[in-house]
Amino acid sequence: MQKKLLTTGNIFKRTDGRWNGVVWYLDEQGQRKRKSFCGTSKLEVKEKITDYIAALNEQLTVSDESKAKLEDSMTNWLRVFKFPSVERGTYDRLECTAKHQIYPLLGENVVGDITSADIKAVLNHWMNQGYAYTTVKKVYNILTDYFRYLTQQELITKNPMSAAPMIKKSNFMASQGKENRPTFETVTTFNLEEIEKFKAEAVRTWGNGERIYQQAAAYTLMLNTGLRTGEVLGLLNSDIDLEHKVIHLQRGVKEIAKRDGLETTSGREIKVGKLKTASSKRDVPLNQAAVDAILDLRKERYLGEDRPLIPDKNGNYTRPVNFRKRYYRILEAAGIERKGLHSLRHTFATTLVNGVKQPDGSIKSLSPRQVADLLGHSTSEITELYYVKKDTARLAGITAGFEL
Repeated sequence: MQKKLLTTGNIFKRTDGRWNGVVWYLDEQGQRKRKSFCGTSKLEVKEKITDYIAALNEQLTVSDESKAKLEDSMTNWLRVFKFPSVERGTYDRLECTAKHQIYPLLGENVVGDITSADIKAVLNHWMNQGYAYTTVKKVYNILTDYFRYLTQQELITKNPMSAAPMIKKSNFMASQGKENRPTFETVTTFNLEEIEKFKAEAVRTWGNGERIYQQAAAYTLMLNTGLRTGEVLGLLNSDIDLEHKVIHLQRGVKEIAKRDGLETTSGREIKVGKLKTASSKRDVPLNQAAVDAILDLRKERYLGEDRPLIPDKNGNYTRPVNFRKRYYRILEAAGIERKGLHSLRHTFATTLVNGVKQPDGSIKSLSPRQVADLLGHSTSEITELYYVKKDTARLAGITAGFEL
């Protein structure tokens, strides 16, 4: 917190005829302190106190966060408090949201003058522009953290977020003329026909027999293991134990903005580091389709046990953006609706939970808890809510025999 003046000064005459003055204030740690002055006359001490208060007020005015422009203040807050405490990829997203969704509308506003109406106007603007609910929620979350900091540090007296709650998702979707479907209905998966079309296109070759798409077996590996993009691209050959049919996940790959210190420079770079969460570090069993995919990848390009399973042309880790573009090319060529790479993970989870029909008519399936462990989720609720597309067809006729 900043210094805060408690009195405008008290002046008194000492027994020896000289004059003293005292100004009380709170220091940066909130401790009550005093500043003393002395002089040969009351006027001299009064002038000293007046000069001291004027200098202090000027200092507070210059450093007063509430009088700064939001863009300057928020940028400083992000760099001081967020950059050291979050993953680089997370910081990139925070900075991107601030630059593109907050600064254009609030950047020039004085921090202390921003009202709840201003916050609501920002949220409504991006809602009316057709932006996704999750995008607008990110704007809201950054503003909430930022203004909470200002309020806790007593840099502003009133938090404008207190009267600007996030728009309810149902109202948000309704305003855009969209249906607010349950989360499990928004999960995107591949059906069996799409999987066959994808696989057929992935192994297609040119006239000389060379494959059109490099290392396309990696997508089959994801489809049969539920690995995230960063996880599969972070695999070294030494992480794979084909004898025991298991992958030991150790690291992940992320693509982050290049920086010179805190300042972004042109281009992006690969960052190899820890996995997404503590539960992400796990052993993943391999079915035969996954084993075949690994053998296919190694046949195409194997550079040693200490090198990536899916290397780029220089033998380094493949950039996620290139891996994603290749995947979209296959989808387009196969005539399949565009779905994110995460849909491969969703399909894996959905298949395991909903089950596969066996020749005898029974359904072979895994429990949500088992699938959560395979995916590296801390709870099965995450798996069921965000990764499994419910199969309502299985409910057909299920109430027969329960007539009331």
